[in-house]
Amino acid sequence: MLQIQTFDARAGGNVLYKALAHPLAAEGIERLYGKLRGGGPVAVYDPEGIAEPLFALNPGFPPIAGLFVHDVLAVGRQRAGLEAQPLVDLPGSGARTVLIAAFDAGRVVARMGHLLPPGAEVVTLDEARLPAGLLTNPKRYLDKLNFATNFVFFRDEGGLSTRLVTANYWAGYGAGRVRLWLRLFDAGGVVLATWEQEAPSGPGGIAIDSREVRDRFGLGPFTGQVFLHAVGAAGHDVIKYALDTYASDNGASLSCTHDANAWPSDRYAGLPAPREDERVVLWVQNSHATPIPAGAIALDRMGAERPVSFPKGVGPFATVALDVSDLLPDLHWPGQIEIRAGRHVVRPRYEVARGERVRIAHVNVERGDLIPDPMIPSLPSVLGRGFLLPFPVLDQAVFRTIVQPNPMAQSQRTLPLRLDVFDEDGTKVDERFLGCLPRDHDLAVEVDGTGSGHAELAYDFRGGGEADGWMHALIRYEHRGSGHAAETSFGSHIFNTIMTYKDEPQSYAGPPPGLSTRLFLKLGDARRRSFAVLIYCASAPWHPHSSTALLLHDGEGKVIAEENISIPCSGSAMVWPHKVFDGTMFRQAGPLGYVLVRDTRCRLFGYHGLMDEAGGFSLDHMFGF
Repeated sequence: MLQIQTFDARAGGNVLYKALAHPLAAEGIERLYGKLRGGGPVAVYDPEGIAEPLFALNPGFPPIAGLFVHDVLAVGRQRAGLEAQPLVDLPGSGARTVLIAAFDAGRVVARMGHLLPPGAEVVTLDEARLPAGLLTNPKRYLDKLNFATNFVFFRDEGGLSTRLVTANYWAGYGAGRVRLWLRLFDAGGVVLATWEQEAPSGPGGIAIDSREVRDRFGLGPFTGQVFLHAVGAAGHDVIKYALDTYASDNGASLSCTHDANAWPSDRYAGLPAPREDERVVLWVQNSHATPIPAGAIALDRMGAERPVSFPKGVGPFATVALDVSDLLPDLHWPGQIEIRAGRHVVRPRYEVARGERVRIAHVNVERGDLIPDPMIPSLPSVLGRGFLLPFPVLDQAVFRTIVQPNPMAQSQRTLPLRLDVFDEDGTKVDERFLGCLPRDHDLAVEVDGTGSGHAELAYDFRGGGEADGWMHALIRYEHRGSGHAAETSFGSHIFNTIMTYKDEPQSYAGPPPGLSTRLFLKLGDARRRSFAVLIYCASAPWHPHSSTALLLHDGEGKVIAEENISIPCSGSAMVWPHKVFDGTMFRQAGPLGYVLVRDTRCRLFGYHGLMDEAGGFSLDHMFGF
């Protein structure tokens, strides 16, 4: 496992990790290492605890004459495999070069003169900074907005293409000029192209299509990843997006997946085992400039604790297809798989092939920092049903809706769950106790009925069990006629109560209680129509109806039309933008237009996708900003 800290549930993403893992930072650090290799013995002064992630993400550091710290309590402790020595011993270290492992290190350098070994040269990590033109805040290098970055699975090969869509949501937080710096890696981690793309001056739409990238740079077929870096960002340090994967030849395949979460994790879960007629491939995409060693990635049947290692290494920024049946040949749906990822990859994609149809989806972060919360079984009545996981139930005459609860924390041993089903008007039409499921369960439940609406997983302790609030599930949708399928996965929240519990209810902007909605809905085209299912779930009684605005934006971010809808509490609504807005307005929005779903007094949860007339469709949860 890489010895790096990437994300904290309260503090958010670790900006130091993103600063060290940036592809250009990796190049700068390698140049710095080259300089150090020619400068004799090297001592490291580590004032901020940077040495360990620095060496983990960038191996190949020259021999070290000693690692020194100024904190008395840190002396003698292991740091990056070395025993930390007191800084006062640095002058006698015999080092010819001293690396100060810090950015913005000018003040530290100014205080170090009398502590240097005779004739020693001082270098700092400032020599490996990103170019000034890529910094949003050049005055403070480790400002999180300097590293508004993410990865995206990107492919144009084998009749399948990809298209990323998002918006310049930073403009809504006061950003001025925003541009994207992008680098495309092929399957071998080789850089195919590096370019920049201007974002609209306002909150307009952004699209990056693999076919257009191939044409622009004269590229052949590829499967790999794009690293994205937003310069000039405000408000958010993550690039949120939706990614469509579509068949450019026969139209048989269509999928939509959410953004990649930006930070590597120890483990991921929510990877389904294949049916007898399916092939499931996990796309292992190295997020770093250091190779993934053979055996560092492993798969395990959830709850078995018998991981099987992937015997191949993965090069820097490379992409490898891992057929899960090669490691777990006897495991089939509805079995589920845990990924031991060792913090080498951001949230991976997986691909399911069934006949000529291919669908792609993402797994989720399995938390290692959670333990069961003894208060959840007895939450106060003001929080009603507490944590809920809502998901659409599509027209059951046309689609099957199947839900599979997923353990999503390493400490989870039981999942005490109930399934509540609601029609579009908010009337509960079914309730099913699923039991106190063990960690290694293989339950997958089809939602029965003939209508449409939504369902919610909720904790139910009638059979005992524990809970931590990190309830997750995989939801699979199958078209009864075409055989096309889509799947999505997400976690639970407390919804629409004025009372709070810890950090719930969450909001897409600002602190809890989260009683507002701001969701992005892309537009389709003449062939594939976009849609959204908006769910007004409530842990406790809230407003009888939502007051939801659908704001149609053009490609520059200008609002050109508005329609309002009202969704009953515990109800849902299917929204088709091409039906909500007249044809003139819809055409005026253009290919980069989008709908912003806005509600200032309710938090709606949404799923979106595309659908064609041949039974092809995609579906995943929407993102907010």
